[in-house]
This record gives sequence, structure tokens and C-alpha cells, in this order.
Amino acid sequence: MSVKRSSRWLLALISVFTLIELGLMLADLGVLGPARLRLVAYENGGFWPGLLEDWQPNYPAQPYLMFLTYSFLHTGVVHLIVNMLTLWSLGTAVTARVGLRGFALLYTLSILGGAVGYALLATGLRPMVGASGALFGLAGGLLAWMYVDRFTYRQGLLPVVQAVVLLIVLNLVLWWAMGGQLAWETHLGGFITGWIAALLIDPRPLSSRESGLSKTEDRT
Repeated sequence: MSVKRSSRWLLALISVFTLIELGLMLADLGVLGPARLRLVAYENGGFWPGLLEDWQPNYPAQPYLMFLTYSFLHTGVVHLIVNMLTLWSLGTAVTARVGLRGFALLYTLSILGGAVGYALLATGLRPMVGASGALFGLAGGLLAWMYVDRFTYRQGLLPVVQAVVLLIVLNLVLWWAMGGQLAWETHLGGFITGWIAALLIDPRPLSSRESGLSKTEDRT
């Protein structure tokens, strides 16, 4: 797959997230749709732990679809911008490694893994939204491949350990700055899922993949 084609798909995904948040922002300002549109979107698309217990869903498939739909919603423009910049950076690296199909599979599984992490570890009933579970999954996948590459060629694993520690510190700082409202459970679930999924999608070290590019240039 060409870099231009993968970039177009990443931009398309970013555009979807942006258009959703733009619509909600315009509703918040009273320019478009009902003023409570954001609340309606959260009520129907956010991840609500109570729906896994005895809460009544707004529609029959909500307890299942929320494992995916939560990732399309954000809490505001800052949340969106940070996540979209991260998506572009990590997504470009992932598509360069495994192509668009590999990216799509890793991203989707990380969304699900983030939701599962939140369902299992969150202690409250507050809703969760945002693409960060998937983004931590992309980071986990990239670090898994870095681990494979460096372990295979005996280059030392310190950079991998440093990156993992940095992510842990980042979560601790954000958790403190946000008064404990950070959905770290989603980040952890996405990261673990992304790490495992990456090794299943492409367990080979990088140079091994490069040697076979002439035969499998377009993997999508």
C-alpha cells in the first residue's frame, strides 16, 4: 500500500471524529440541532457500566454496540485535538508496518479491549467516551513490534522499558491533573489488547518483513 493511500484513510477516519465533535459543539452553542444533543449522544453512544448490570438500555443493542460507539465521542475540542494528533502519529507508524488492514484490525481490537478493561476494572458507574483506548492499543502494538525487533537482533530492550514507564507516568500525571477522572482502565485494556493483537497480526521482526516486500507489497 502506498503512503498516500494509507494517509487518505487515516485522514478520513480523523474527519469522521472531527465532524461528530463539530456537530456536538455547534449544538452546544445553539447553532445546530437541539442544545442537549451532546447529552443524547453520550446517553446512546457512551460506555455505561450500568448497562452491564441491571440498567435499562435506550435501545436493544446498546449494551453491545457501546463497546465500539464510545470511541467515536469526545468530551470537547481539546480532547479531540490531542487524540487526533496522536492517531495520525501512531496510525502512520502502524500502517507503515502492517498496512491498512493490519491497522484496521489492531485499531478495532484495541477499541474492544479498552472497553473490556473499563468494564472489568472501573469501580463507578460514570460513562466513558474517547478514542484513547484504541490509541493506547496502537502504542502497545508498536512497542510489541519494537520488542520483537530488538529481542531478535539482540539490541537491548531498554527503549521498550523506557516507553512503557513513560506511558505509566503519563497516566499517573493525567489521573492526578483530572482529579481521578481519567479512564486509565480503558488505556490499560487497550494497551494489553494492542500488544497481544500486534504479535498475532505480524509476529515477524522488521527486516524479515522487508525481505518479503517484493512478494507482498500490497497487503491490503
